[in-house]
Amino acid sequence: MGSRWRALARVALFLVAVAAVIGIAGAGLWTVLGRKPAASAAPTPEAAEQPEGTSFTRLLLSLYLALHQSDIKHPVDPGSAERVRFDVAPGDTAATIGPRLEAEGLIRNGSVFAALARYRGVDHALQVGEYELSPGMTMEEVLTELQHGRVRAVTVTIPEGWRMEQVAERLAEAGLGSKEEFLVLMRRNDYPYSWLQDRPDDAPPGVEGFLFPDTYQFPADATPVAIVDLMLRNFDRRVTPEIRRKLTTQGMSIYEAITLAAIVEREAVVPEERALIAGVFLSRLDHGMFLQADPTVSYAKGFDAASNRWWTPMLAEDAKEVDSPYNTFLYPGLPPGPICSPGLASIEAVADPARTNYLYFVSKGDGSHAFAETFEEHLLNMTRYQQ
Repeated sequence: MGSRWRALARVALFLVAVAAVIGIAGAGLWTVLGRKPAASAAPTPEAAEQPEGTSFTRLLLSLYLALHQSDIKHPVDPGSAERVRFDVAPGDTAATIGPRLEAEGLIRNGSVFAALARYRGVDHALQVGEYELSPGMTMEEVLTELQHGRVRAVTVTIPEGWRMEQVAERLAEAGLGSKEEFLVLMRRNDYPYSWLQDRPDDAPPGVEGFLFPDTYQFPADATPVAIVDLMLRNFDRRVTPEIRRKLTTQGMSIYEAITLAAIVEREAVVPEERALIAGVFLSRLDHGMFLQADPTVSYAKGFDAASNRWWTPMLAEDAKEVDSPYNTFLYPGLPPGPICSPGLASIEAVADPARTNYLYFVSKGDGSHAFAETFEEHLLNMTRYQQ
């Protein structure tokens, strides 16, 4: 009987001791988390790398965090792909950010977030910026994200084969500026890139053809000037010196080669045909033939208000009635400039075209083309596929 009472007494004493430790830890942690830093206490880079506080403070923090591992390790909404904008302003610390994160449903417990940041010594190292956070992120992932000062980005995809008016519209729709602002910049002639300086004398002003198609992440506060230049720099980077060297081996300047690549972009639907279509156009130029490319006429026709679209199909009568230097049925050689911004695949097709005897091709109606060496063969293909 006595031994049983002694055992119960030991258990009671242990529970009292645990309660005392938790009570002390709670009181100490309240003091630690409630203490505001002095206004001048900006940490040095070296200090930011070190966990804050005395050994006793760290013990209290570690005990507290050990009791809240579920809040730290588990997201509010596991598997969620939702993105929530969250701003960190100058002067914000983990103690002020934590409750806001909790209120936004991005973490489970704002006080635990503040404790975790203080334990890791990054309480005052969270970076000012605009973030895209998710309820699917753990508290540790959120804390890591907020240390990198990422500015919120606007994602914009510019497809291959768009003319600059379409690009300007897409950028305006993304809230990055007005269409008019972008078009003014896109029609300028003073960008310092060599491949814009070798344009023919009759070429129109502007950067049509060189607004490189891609998926961009623009800073939300980027100016239209910076956006247009970024797209031109992307062209400069993606169209490598080796590709440019190959383009010039076709007997054209870079500007003329991009003009041809733009036509290939609008003609080719099946990727495997790009180099062959480029080869046909180069052969026609070598033979002094008209290019007779339908997309050049569609470009010359411009915006069609009735259908609310830019690229309307070329009609048979358009070949003679659309009087424009872009009409390659009426005017020999290349048009004055690109009709769209070609993608890298079409540019590479002009840089490395298929060597062919074909001089003609006609659409089969399924995206592919029938090719012919003679006009007679071409007429047969037209009869077969365009009736």
